[in-house]
Amino acid sequence: MQIEINRNRENKESIPMQITRQIEAMIVDGTLAPGSQLPTERFLASLLGVHRSTVTKSFEELRAVGLVQSAQGRGTYVSDSLWNLSSSKFSEWRSYMASGLFRPTQSLLRKVRELTMDPVYLNLADGEMSPDLLPADMVADMLKRSNRPLPLHYPDAKGELSLRQALSAHLLRTSSITCKPEHILITSGAQQALHLIAQCLLSPGDSIAIEGPSYHYSLPLFGASGIRLLRIPVDGHGLLPDELLSLHKMHRIKMVITMPTYQNPTGTVLPLERRQRLIEICEAYRIPIVEDQTFGSITLAGESDPPLPLLALSGAKESILHIGSMSKTTAPGLRLGWMVGPSSVIDRLADAKQQMDFGTSPLLQHLVETFITSSAWAQQRDKVLQGLTIKRDYMLESMKKHLTGKAEWEKPEGGYHIWCKLHEPITETELLERGIRQGVLFVPGGVYGADKGYVRLSYARANRQEIEAGIAKFASILEP
Repeated sequence: MQIEINRNRENKESIPMQITRQIEAMIVDGTLAPGSQLPTERFLASLLGVHRSTVTKSFEELRAVGLVQSAQGRGTYVSDSLWNLSSSKFSEWRSYMASGLFRPTQSLLRKVRELTMDPVYLNLADGEMSPDLLPADMVADMLKRSNRPLPLHYPDAKGELSLRQALSAHLLRTSSITCKPEHILITSGAQQALHLIAQCLLSPGDSIAIEGPSYHYSLPLFGASGIRLLRIPVDGHGLLPDELLSLHKMHRIKMVITMPTYQNPTGTVLPLERRQRLIEICEAYRIPIVEDQTFGSITLAGESDPPLPLLALSGAKESILHIGSMSKTTAPGLRLGWMVGPSSVIDRLADAKQQMDFGTSPLLQHLVETFITSSAWAQQRDKVLQGLTIKRDYMLESMKKHLTGKAEWEKPEGGYHIWCKLHEPITETELLERGIRQGVLFVPGGVYGADKGYVRLSYARANRQEIEAGIAKFASILEP
C-alpha cells in the first residue's frame, strides 16, 4: 500500500512525532486498515530523507500505544484488532503518558523484551530460567500436602509474621545474616524493593552512586523520581570503593546501590577487602548502602563461595538495606522478595507498600514459607545450580569455538550471564538489528550504561542446542 507522509522542519514538533501523528491519523481515518503493511523503516527513512533511527522511534511510539505490531516475516503492520476507531481514542492519552511518573523502558530493551515472547528467536537475552529448571511438580506437591488452611485474608503490610520468622532463620543459615522479624519487609520481588526506596527514601535531585555498568541503569524508576545516577568505576573485580570519595566530594552522594555478588551484567564478585573498604567509607561519610543480593546464592558447581554479604560483614547494620529474592533460585513467577534493614526504615517502607498494593499475597507467602522451612529449597537450589553450571560451560565452549578473535570474556563463577567485549565495536542499534535478522536475541551493553562494544549473553533460558545455534548466529553478525 502506498502512503504519503510529509515532514516539516519548521514545525516545532520533532520529526519522529510528526511521522507518528500522520500514520496515526491514517489509521484512524481508515486510510490504513487493520492488517495493512507499513513500509520498512529503511524505505521510509530514505523516502523522507531522515536517519533510520528517526523512523524507528516513530514505529516504537505507535507500538507502545497498540496501533501497530511487528513480527518476523511480516514486518510492521496495523494492529488487526483496530476496527471502528474514533479519532479521540488515542489523541489525549499521549500527553498523559508523557507526564506520568513512570518512564518508558529504554527502547532497545523494550524491543528485546517484546521479541523474547516469540519462540522463533534464539533467546540469549532473558534473565529467566528455562522451564526444565522450574519446580512446578514440587510446588504442586507442597500445596497438596499442606495441612494448614490456605491463607486468603488481607496480608500484614510487612509480610506474614511466620514467613518473616522463617526468613530470619533462613538468612542466618544461608548467608550469616542476623536479623529479627521486625527488620524484614516482604516485597513483590526485588524491583519493588528498589521502587519503594526511590519513592520513600530519596528526593528529586538526589544523587546516588551505582556500578557502571549495572542492571540498575536499565530501570526507569530512578529517572522517573528525578534521581541522578552516578557511575562508580569498576574493573574485573567489581567497583573501586575509593572512587566514591571524589564522587561524594563533587555530588554529595545520598546513597550507594550495589550488587556485590555476581553483578548483573558483568558477573563480577566484589572481593572481601573491597567490601570492607566500601563499608568503611560509607560509614565515615554516613552514606547508606543498598545491597542487591538477587544473584547472591547462585554460586555454580565447583566454584569457591563468595565473600559474605555486606550486611553480614558490617558492624553498623543501621546503614545497610539488604535486598533478596526467590525468583532467581526458584521461579521467576514467584514474585516475592525481601528487604532487611533498621526497623524504623522497614516501618516507613511497609506503610508505603500498604498504600501501593495492600501487601504481598498471603498465599504466595505461605508457599515460600513452606519452601524455605523444608528440604525443598535446598533441593531446588542444587537442581538450579547443576543445570546452570552445565549451560554456562556449554556456552563458554561455544564462545571459544565461534567467537575467538572476535570478542573476549571472563568465566563467571555464578549468576546467569556472560559479559562479552567485542573486538570491533558496532553501533548497538545496528548490532541488534543484525541479530534480529539472524533470529538471535541478546542485550546490548548500553542498556546497562556500558561503553560501546559490550553485550550480555544469558545461558539461563536457552537449552544446549539453542546455545550452540545462538552463539554461531551471534558470531556471524560480527562479520564485516
